[in-house]
Amino acid sequence: EVQLVESGGGLVQAGGSLRLSCAASGFTFDDYSIGWFRQAPGKEREGVSCVSSSDGSTYYADSVKGRFTISSNNAENTVYLQMNSLKPDDTAVYYCAARRYFGLLRLSPEEYDYWGQGTQVTVSS
Repeated sequence: EVQLVESGGGLVQAGGSLRLSCAASGFTFDDYSIGWFRQAPGKEREGVSCVSSSDGSTYYADSVKGRFTISSNNAENTVYLQMNSLKPDDTAVYYCAARRYFGLLRLSPEEYDYWGQGTQVTVSS
């Protein structure tokens, strides 16, 4: 059974940091890229960042570039999202998702096969 389990969300003040974790199981980790997405109330789900565990490639949305860092621990089948300099606009439910990787990273939600249940991130001003 495929499982993606997010953790690490919470409440933080603007300028603070959080680290999200996505623990994956039930599929061959190296064959997939893992993406982080977020959805704020009343807004569409948007891609934040993604990583390929097989070659280490990463990609970031412009809105988080320079503030967020994605990394992959292949030994633990876990992907992390380090979020620094958080802003109130970063408030959302954050989801991780998995997509078969064929050499090109993508951040389109509709292209991802498996999803976690989400973790809430709230940034207060």
